[in-house]
Amino acid sequence: MTTLDFAGRVAVVTGAGRGIGRAYALLLGQRGASVVVNDLGGSTKGTGHDPGPAQEVADEIIKAGGTAIADSSDVSAVEGGQAAVDAAVSEWGRVDIVVNNAGNVIYGAMPEVDIDIFDAILGVHLRGTFNITRAAWPHMEAQNYGRVVLTGSTGMFGMYDNLSYATAKAGMIGLAQALTANAGDHDIKINVIAPNAWTRMAGDPSKGMDELRAGRPAGAPPHLEPELVAPMVAFLAHESCPVSAGIYTAGGGRFARLFVGATDGYLVPGVTDQGAVPTPEDVAANWAAINDEAGYYVPASTLGWSARYMSHLYGKET
Repeated sequence: MTTLDFAGRVAVVTGAGRGIGRAYALLLGQRGASVVVNDLGGSTKGTGHDPGPAQEVADEIIKAGGTAIADSSDVSAVEGGQAAVDAAVSEWGRVDIVVNNAGNVIYGAMPEVDIDIFDAILGVHLRGTFNITRAAWPHMEAQNYGRVVLTGSTGMFGMYDNLSYATAKAGMIGLAQALTANAGDHDIKINVIAPNAWTRMAGDPSKGMDELRAGRPAGAPPHLEPELVAPMVAFLAHESCPVSAGIYTAGGGRFARLFVGATDGYLVPGVTDQGAVPTPEDVAANWAAINDEAGYYVPASTLGWSARYMSHLYGKET
């Protein structure tokens, strides 16, 4: 089996001062990448600023024989995302990998959740991801190489009080698809990781990082260490990664693909040659066929889905 290394590659990992991001940064550093360890050092809600966590992880990488620098820029701000990328380019002359891991959690259900909470979650997860990816993009285009990992979540399937979080994480799927289209013929691949691990954001935020780093905190499910997610992210960040716009889950020793599928559904007889007009009753009578998952397909792009969905209108029914 070929060893996957990152010699000569430069990575920016956001939210890397703790938890899952720390595990990503340590593994990439161990495998030879030069790493910008970005972390605002704030609370789980995204407030506050402490450069200490980022510096501690950078020091860990260096102590283990790797190469790293710390950056505590706020990626939710345009200038913060630019600063993290500029740090990599200034130090090592390039940026090859961006792992967008920074996040925050503020729970709230409808209708109590307000626009400030909604904006705060989207600001870190979606806008932060956009800011740093946009800053890195010109460098990746110029060198015809880049790997971008977006952090989604199975939380997008929704819970009672995670409306803002679910919305932000679902947005990563569309962002990955659109960025893949933007990449065109460039060797820039963008994928989504949906991690399953126990961190301070998943558990009790009052628990200190010393407890998390010392081992599994009291009450944490077994075998959900962040280190068990990191191998998938490392593969998605490697030059040998063969896919773009994929969604992958990782954690607990399992790795799997997650995808959005479409059914072929029900086609109204005579709609093309006889001008048949569908009715709500047609929908009701054929509800089972519309929802039948047999023969589903996975759209690779908006135009690809459209071509298949409307193929009957152009005499190319699949």
